[in-house]
Amino acid sequence: MTTTPEHPLVEILKQRIAIIDGAMGTTIRTYGMTEADMRGERFKDAKKDLKNNGDLFVLTQPQMIGDIHRRFLEAGADIIETNTFGATTIAQSEFFVDDPREHGGRKDPEFYQKIIDDKFLKDLAWEINEVSAKICREWADRVEKETGKPRFVAGSIGPLTVSLSNSPDANDPGFRSVTFDQVKTAYAEQVRALIAGGVDFLLVETIFDSLNAKAALVAIREVFDEDRVELPAMISAAVGRGGETLISAQTTEAFWNAVEHVKPLSVGLNCSLGPDLMYPFLSELSEKANVAISCYPNAGLPNPLSPTGFDLGPADMARYLSEFAKAGLINIAGGCCGNTPEHIAAIAKALEGLPPRKLGDRPDADAGQDVAA
Repeated sequence: MTTTPEHPLVEILKQRIAIIDGAMGTTIRTYGMTEADMRGERFKDAKKDLKNNGDLFVLTQPQMIGDIHRRFLEAGADIIETNTFGATTIAQSEFFVDDPREHGGRKDPEFYQKIIDDKFLKDLAWEINEVSAKICREWADRVEKETGKPRFVAGSIGPLTVSLSNSPDANDPGFRSVTFDQVKTAYAEQVRALIAGGVDFLLVETIFDSLNAKAALVAIREVFDEDRVELPAMISAAVGRGGETLISAQTTEAFWNAVEHVKPLSVGLNCSLGPDLMYPFLSELSEKANVAISCYPNAGLPNPLSPTGFDLGPADMARYLSEFAKAGLINIAGGCCGNTPEHIAAIAKALEGLPPRKLGDRPDADAGQDVAA
């Protein structure tokens, strides 16, 4: 009988708190990009505005994306994420397909089947994921070689613009605009492209809707089985003021119970409320889960008058995350919306030398290496 070797990150997590990067979108905005910069020559004739489609920058402004990865790595990030938060056919359709609701129609499974089957969207989603992973891989490897410190690439798999848990029609609570299989198909294509680009892990993050996340996790397992490949999975939810996932309304403990069978490398909370309001829910998750705990909150609550659009500066985030570390709650720390490379540098410095949360005894020797559907 053979066992899957332990991933190198696991040994690091036993010794210290690993640092994950900050907000790609927030940092992109500091470069002052315009709609024309987003479009480039390739998408100059697109019919809809593209500026908010940040994933597309890996194709039109790859040097900028690489520079952002470099800055986060130099700030002390051990793990950098691909710029693929919305890189699925379903999410990209928002920018390239007319909304049928503007013409008296509605988005329904028939509409989304056309999206899933659309060659342009399939090719575009694949290219964004693969290219983004390669850019990440190049910079992680370069900085690792320069510093002698291992660096890792997490394939970012974000939530969708559709929900499997709730109906978009208040008059028809049983209606769903998309099916589980359609969501699973979109995620499977993303997973394959991220793997092709060379990621170390798959990170299902900012989970608002637990059923959407379930489709992503099933897609991951099926891709692994069909393609005979295996990578660790990391899972991170976004919660509201009551500690519930924002759309499917699972409590923190219920969320862990729903994903525990996946045996992820880590589970955690990101985005959400900001670190001050996140503490009790992170504490609960740390108590219940028997895997590594990750935490990368927003820099407080949104504030349009702030330079980053969020209230908390680098020193604030460093103080809160160090409190989490001193309480023995975390193994992986970083920042979500509002967190620039300067925030990550402050967090990394504040956590240096602080012990990680002790990893509990895992029920399976292969924990962190297997994703079970």
